Order: sequence, then structure tokens, then C-alpha cells
Amino acid sequence: MAAREFFHKAAKDTKIMNFNNSLEFAKELDKADKLSAFRDKFFFPQLNGKEAIYFCGNSLGLQPKTASAALQQELSDWAQFAVEGHFHAKNPWFSYEKLFDKPLAKLVGAKPSEVCALGSLTNNLHLLMVSFYRPTAKRFKILCEEKPFASDQYALESQVKFHSFKPDEAIIELKPRAGEFTLRTEDILAKIEELNDELALVMIGGVNYYTGQAFDMKSITEAAHKVGALAGFDLAHAMGNLVMNLHDWNVDFACWCSYKYLNSGPGSVAGIFVHEKHGNNLELPRFAGWWGNNPDTRFKMEKGFIPAIGADGWQLSNATVFSMAVHKMALDIFDEAGIGNLRKKSEKLTAYLEFIIDEINSRQFAVGSRQSKITLLTPRDKNQRGCQLSLVLSENGKQIHEQLLKAGIITDWRNPDVIRLAPAPLYNSFEDVWKFGNELNKIMER
Repeated sequence: MAAREFFHKAAKDTKIMNFNNSLEFAKELDKADKLSAFRDKFFFPQLNGKEAIYFCGNSLGLQPKTASAALQQELSDWAQFAVEGHFHAKNPWFSYEKLFDKPLAKLVGAKPSEVCALGSLTNNLHLLMVSFYRPTAKRFKILCEEKPFASDQYALESQVKFHSFKPDEAIIELKPRAGEFTLRTEDILAKIEELNDELALVMIGGVNYYTGQAFDMKSITEAAHKVGALAGFDLAHAMGNLVMNLHDWNVDFACWCSYKYLNSGPGSVAGIFVHEKHGNNLELPRFAGWWGNNPDTRFKMEKGFIPAIGADGWQLSNATVFSMAVHKMALDIFDEAGIGNLRKKSEKLTAYLEFIIDEINSRQFAVGSRQSKITLLTPRDKNQRGCQLSLVLSENGKQIHEQLLKAGIITDWRNPDVIRLAPAPLYNSFEDVWKFGNELNKIMER
């Protein structure tokens, strides 16, 4: 099958893909890729005097080439207008955060009033839990996955302690079945039903940072609501990676960062989602700041916080303009590409990477290995993963990671034995995937 014909056939079902482990085939796939031009919108790091192969977008996305000009625009407006830039800058700073309502809403499947660009991920998680973790003597437990990102774990622990509960009793970590690496959806739903009226909150990552497993947020939310609990998600590894419909799924709240798949720069502005049923509830407890106050009365500087309608009511301070300037450029790229189109390409890229890894394992068997040299932690079902694959190498994993780096391939190492790979559809190619596999096989043979 010609690569172009294959590419369109594969769009219907990644399970029927007939891949070929060759550079020529990978190049043909790239020629047929309608999104391939987006690669030129980013800067790639240089290693050994040439452009690196970059699979670390799940830790830090690449810099958009438009970022520098966007920052310079704000610096120029600051120089020219000083405080009057709040009203006379090209993008007036006074209402800067409103530039993000529509593009963020598209990415998470929400109404513009349900999203807001603000703060940092863990700060936002704390602010949201003030509103949505309201334990009682009986209903006080939080359900999360085993091995949530450390910052999430610390946030949950401190929130539980703040309410005078013991973390070991209040935080329920759901572990995979014996011999398995990831959670089964039915086990998550069963645990929610088991906890029932003791469960206050389900707080799970949309995509687990370690295994790369994507969770069924719709089913989890429905199950949580059925027992009277709320459902929130950390979307750090889902934002810009999955197609989501948070409003229709009736998710209560979510938060995310923008420096991973959203390519908005280290420590850039984060964001939140609050379903309108909560965002329109002005009586909901929250920690307040002046920028979350009703904009009609914000500058009266009077006592008595009156929250803005929607997610804006969780703001504390005015816009962080410089980080938001880059964020806007990155979101413009997503808006042009379309998250649905990116997801389709992502499924193919990751399936090709999976195929290449299986090919390497087959070669190891052929030379007499008793077991697979590489174990895949991430689910093989495309609906249960984003673009990331997490690999465990049976021996010399750290050394292999270091050898890949010397060869100009940037991957992510996580102790004790995991290499994470994230072929991002905005800027990674099928040729990148093939070159990685070719180099990995040579290193393992050595």
C-alpha cells in the first residue's frame, strides 16, 4: 500500500495500520501529512551541531517562532505607554486575559465563560479545592490514581490536613491490578461506588504523567455524581493532547499548565475550567482577589467581594502580560491546526512509534533473548492514551537514555526505570519516529 493511501485509510482505525519500518515509508507518511508545515513554526534545540529529535513536549514544549515578536510588542508598548498601556497597548493589558476565553474553550470543550487563563497549575488547584473540596465528618475522602504527579499529591495532602483529616485515611490511591501497569476504567468506577457517601471528591489526572494513560473523564464524572461526589481533573498532560468536552461531560472543575503540549514557555500562565453550574453560583466559597471581583465594581475598592460570573471569579490578580503574550502565540497555532486534526495525526504517530518498538523487541527475540527488552507501560488502546508512550527497558535503561541524547535524540528519564517519549503532532514527524527506533535498536545491539 502506498503511504498516501495508507495515511487516509489509517485515519479510520489505527488498529488496521500496515506499517513499514523503513525511512522511505516514514518520509512518504510525512509527505501525506497535511499538518507537516506546522513543524516550521517552532525552534528546535541543537545537539552535535544539528537539529535535535525532540520527544519531550510532555515536559516542555518547543518555542514558537512568533514568541519573540509577541514579547517585543509588549515591551515596546510598556516603553511607549507605561501605565497607559493598560488601555492603549496593541492588546490592552486591562482586559488581556479575555484574549484566551475562546481558544481555551475550544481546547477543552467548554463555554468561553467557563475558562480563564491565570496563575500556575498547583496554585490554581489549591484555589479550586477551596471551593470544591468541602469535607464533612462522613464525606471526606478523595480518590486519585496511584502515582499522581508529586505536586498534586502534596496539594491533596495539605488540603486534607487543612481540614484536620489524616492523609492516609482521606486520600485513596487506586492501584492497578496485580501484574498490570495501568488502571481499568471498571475498577475506578467500582471504587467510586464502593466509597459512596464517604467520597467527597475524585481528583485524577486527565492523562497520568508517568504511564501516559488517558482516563475516561466522562464516565468517572458520571460515577462521582451518582454517589454525590464532585469530579475534578489535572489536565497538565491532557491539554493540547486530547480532544475534550468538559462542559458536556459535566466535569465540575479542571486545571492545567501551558508549558507542555501548549508550548507557551517555562512557567507560563496556567488555566482553569469551572462548569457554569458552579461559576454562576456566587455563594460558592473561594479565596478572593481583586481581579476576581465583579468588573463593574472592581475599581470602587470597597469591602465585600462580589465574584465575577464564570471562571473569571477565581482570579486573584491582573494579567501576567509577558507570559500571556507567548501563550497567545502558541494558542493561535493550535487554533489554526485544530485540536481534532492534531489528535488524528497524534494517533498515527504514536501507533507508528508503538510498531517500531515492537519491531525492536522482535529482533531481540530473534537473537535469543528470553524476554522483551522493552516493556510498554502505556495502554495500546488509542482511546486510553495521548501521544506519550512510557517504556521500561529490562537493563541499562539510564545508559540507553544517555546514549540517545548523545545521538541527538532528547527523551525524558523518570526514576527508577522509565523512558517517556511524546511525539507531538504539531512539530514531530514520522521520520523522527523512525530515526529514534533505528538509533535505539543500534544502541541495544551494542
